Amino acid sequence: MPVIMGTAGHIDHGKTTLIKALTGIECDRLIEEKKRGITIELGFAFLDLDDNFRLGIIDVPGHERFVKNMVSGASGIDFVLLVIAADEGVMPQTREHLDICTLLGIEKGLVAMTKTDMVDEEWMELVQEDVGEYLQNTFLAEAPIIPVSAHTGKGIDELRSRLKEISASFKPHRRSDLFRLPVDRIFTMKGHGTVITGTTVSGKISVGEDIMIYPLEITSKVRSLQVHGEQRPDSEAGMRTAVNLHGLEKEDLERGFVLGRPGTLFPSAVWDLELNYLESAPRPLKHRTQIHFHHGSKEILARIYLLDRDKIEPGEKCVCQVRFEDPMAGVYGDRCVLRSFSPLRTIAGGKIINPVGGKIKRFSKDVSVLEKLAQAREEEVILLQLELAGASGLSLSQLVIMTDMENKELEKKLQVMGGRQEVFLFDKDKRIYASGDMVRDTESVMLEKLEAFHAKNPIKEGMFRGELSGKWARDIPEKLFFFVLERMVRKERIVSEQEYLRLPGHKVSLAADQEELKKKIMAIYNSAWIQPPTVKKLLEDLDLQMKEAAPVLKLLQGQGGLIKINEEFYFTQKAIDDLKGKIFTFFKSNEEMGPVEFKEITGLSRKFAIPLLEFMDKEKLTIRVGDKRKLRGRG
Repeated sequence: MPVIMGTAGHIDHGKTTLIKALTGIECDRLIEEKKRGITIELGFAFLDLDDNFRLGIIDVPGHERFVKNMVSGASGIDFVLLVIAADEGVMPQTREHLDICTLLGIEKGLVAMTKTDMVDEEWMELVQEDVGEYLQNTFLAEAPIIPVSAHTGKGIDELRSRLKEISASFKPHRRSDLFRLPVDRIFTMKGHGTVITGTTVSGKISVGEDIMIYPLEITSKVRSLQVHGEQRPDSEAGMRTAVNLHGLEKEDLERGFVLGRPGTLFPSAVWDLELNYLESAPRPLKHRTQIHFHHGSKEILARIYLLDRDKIEPGEKCVCQVRFEDPMAGVYGDRCVLRSFSPLRTIAGGKIINPVGGKIKRFSKDVSVLEKLAQAREEEVILLQLELAGASGLSLSQLVIMTDMENKELEKKLQVMGGRQEVFLFDKDKRIYASGDMVRDTESVMLEKLEAFHAKNPIKEGMFRGELSGKWARDIPEKLFFFVLERMVRKERIVSEQEYLRLPGHKVSLAADQEELKKKIMAIYNSAWIQPPTVKKLLEDLDLQMKEAAPVLKLLQGQGGLIKINEEFYFTQKAIDDLKGKIFTFFKSNEEMGPVEFKEITGLSRKFAIPLLEFMDKEKLTIRVGDKRKLRGRG
């Protein structure tokens, strides 16, 4: 398994000189660095600890003006080599660098005490004691302190041995298979074009693959790869990698961009964080304070939005939102470093708990969801992220960055959770999931809407589908709405009949006066038989307005008592059946029928005959050919 070591420590404590003594590689490559004798940019080296293991090394600058470069390098390391000069001991950047390593979640390291050839033994003992006391409450409390001299070679072999020992302690473990490489250097090579370098923090990439540069979301192709200066067909997590990109100019890129596969990262201008405010911070951090934000190799101005308080005191933790000037591409669990706007100093660290943050109201219940999310594990993370997403749900690709889980493992858990109805795949094409609670809440609202409709409209058979998806469903994706509706129909909790939706127990009921009106109307139509009154005449005889009669007429249609021929005439179902019988009898001995023949067999006037013939055509009993009708389906 590839392992990366980073240096840390105050300026001029001998970090770069020590790396050259260990590896023979000069990390200071800039003319200005060699001229001034200080490291400005990140340096890279490697150390072959045996025939099968090469340790990658990132050398960081120690000057306070270049802490942003130090953070960029420290973001990709597995363990730290803290360098402290014997002639000076613990200095300001010693403290700040160690704070940064702590905030980035680094848990292992060694301490090299350099320049031992410049002090006597008594001084050495005092400095070692002072360093040991300083490290007591840090992750390096048990780390060995190794006296070395890059000039005399003292302690170099022991340090090399210790490096081999700590590197071997990193057991292979499953990392996310999401490929990510934060860009920390960009340059042009003659004959090759644009090259970027960085530490592959997760996943694997191969020559020839399509690649996307985030947050720009522009695509390119991997022309070639180098790992520690050697050509390789691929690069995996933990490797220092140089990528030769096809078709991009150096000016297109900048430090802090992230390489990933197309469609796998989702840049956002808002992240939700668990914030760890350093005890050494000089003052409380207030809501909406502007800060310098460091993530991966990126530094950007941002503003902190505290969600459950107006300020955070030194030494406290809380959840918060951070909002950026430009979108950033992150993953759940990523570590970040915050530095005060002015004067520049490290004041806090953060862990991403939602890399695609949305609107969260301060002091709302969503804040407690974020607090749970900060401590959650795997399946609980999935459920909480879906809870925050609400009706929009999350795609499988989004869940990958919001859980930092391997793709196959995530799919397996979603399948199991789906079996328990904790999650639902409501959009199979785009592979979008919603929480079980979201689906059940939508079911409840559907039932409430239908219940309210039936109570208000007791004589209606049901609600039109379009009416159910009213204002309340505007924020619900159409696919989720129909997924829930179909699920309710399958469970027989909602009945779907033609264009209507109703509850299973719904039965049409009329008020007493409407029930009486229904009887009167049916009596009139039964008595009139095949020569019913017009709707206008019916209303006049009953002394009614159309708005009073319309619901009863519609109910009689729905129950099969009346059939609407056109806007003017209704017939009883029995009268229509009788007329159909006469038509069938006629066609037993005739090929075609005109209006005259229809009037002869029914005894009806043209007033009734023409609307009825047109109705029979609509019913597909007859078909019109010129001025005649033929029985439909007869050869």
